[in-house]
Amino acid sequence: MKKETKLTRRQLLRLSALAGAGAALAACAAPATPAQPAAPAQPAEPAAPAAPAATEAPAPTEAPAAPAGGTIQVLHRQEYFKALEEELKKQTEEFIASLGYTPDVSTVNPEVFGDFIAKMQAAVAAGNPPDLAYHGNSVSVMYDSDIVEDVTDIVDELVGKYGEIVPASVPRSARFDEKWWSVPFITTAGAWFVRRDVAEAAGVDVKQMPKLQDRLDAAIKMSDPAKEMYGWGLTVNRSGDGHGLIQTAFQAFGGRAVDETGTKITFNSPETIAGVEWLAAIYTDEKYKPILPPGVESWTDPSNNEAYLAGKIAMTQNAFSVYAAAKRDNNPVYPNTAVVRFPLTNDGSIELGTGGAQWYTIFKGVKNRDVAKQIILHFIDPARFTPLSGLGGGLFMPAYKNNWTDDLLKLEPAFPTLKEIMFNPTDYTGFSYPAQPNAATDAWFATGFLSEMMANVITGKMTAAEAVKDATEKGIAIFEEKGLPQS
Repeated sequence: MKKETKLTRRQLLRLSALAGAGAALAACAAPATPAQPAAPAQPAEPAAPAAPAATEAPAPTEAPAAPAGGTIQVLHRQEYFKALEEELKKQTEEFIASLGYTPDVSTVNPEVFGDFIAKMQAAVAAGNPPDLAYHGNSVSVMYDSDIVEDVTDIVDELVGKYGEIVPASVPRSARFDEKWWSVPFITTAGAWFVRRDVAEAAGVDVKQMPKLQDRLDAAIKMSDPAKEMYGWGLTVNRSGDGHGLIQTAFQAFGGRAVDETGTKITFNSPETIAGVEWLAAIYTDEKYKPILPPGVESWTDPSNNEAYLAGKIAMTQNAFSVYAAAKRDNNPVYPNTAVVRFPLTNDGSIELGTGGAQWYTIFKGVKNRDVAKQIILHFIDPARFTPLSGLGGGLFMPAYKNNWTDDLLKLEPAFPTLKEIMFNPTDYTGFSYPAQPNAATDAWFATGFLSEMMANVITGKMTAAEAVKDATEKGIAIFEEKGLPQS
């Protein structure tokens, strides 16, 4: 690829600076690329899951042609479960040593390490990048910075062995100019979480609530304020979870923030207004008061997790960390939690949520690319990956279709539903759907205008139509400032 072509692509990528489908939605429960949860303080670990059926281990790979005896530096992201983090580190060290190299495997604590991408830019510029990094950072920004190696050969080999990459939106995050710039390693997703025991007692079938209205109806049935059980554990307050719900609502009714190009705002539509009116009614109509937990109007991101884990709400949407926390802490809600897929649009055509990938990245100037490749191939093999996934509580899932094996699905009750979420055939990109996220859509979303819009309606300051128009005008100002005229 000629430099001129690459630079032109990078100019385009400046309008797509965040990796994944809607990385600005990272804290949200229904993003295309869910957030990596913060690693907790060292809690007691759950019992290890039952080991999967034995699979024949692959033949050991040959050592690379490079002289043995050097040091191989690998960086790992922090994991929610310490047991997984330590096991992956241990196995990585052992594999590197088996190849005749000295392992240097470190876990990256974001609070200590600082800006990962800035550090990698400096390392590449100095000529001493790590040999490999496993992370959840923006591949498009790293590509735009010209610090990553083309890994198309590795991805092609993995796809040939293990099938298509899932979810369908993943290539948008790391495949530019028809080449891959990071290797999909794991996937994570959000979901809706429902108290199965409460649902059964209320006569609710958690498998028969595909749309938002079905879930509202179920929330009414599951609510019992006298017993401090509230069916609708969702907020529209300024938070990742709140913005995720608002996004789901307006998209369910057919509203779209932008057109397919991502350059024209289409938010001010009858469909968007209808979605806003429907959602606002839940927080203003007296008939819905019994389904709302106290203080829901001021909830922040941790609030629904806390309420669900305290046994106070029957339904919420969140990153998978709420399920993982219940498992980690042996919370009584864990065995009574049903994991439910994202809602469909009202016409039933699109599932409004999917997962996202975390990456293995090889940086420019790396001295041991062959070793890095062997590490990648070694750990994506299901003989290694499946047992590791069993330690992850739903936060360490395969990125290749054929690695969702029967052995893996038996490890955790939630895994079959996670598979369905990951296999969503729609290339769902979150807030910017049907377009690829870009700097303008991300900047507009980041203003928090969705929760401000809902507050304007719920407080009676504006009608839904007025609030949608006001939000659209704010978006237009941002788009035009970024060189995207709207008239």
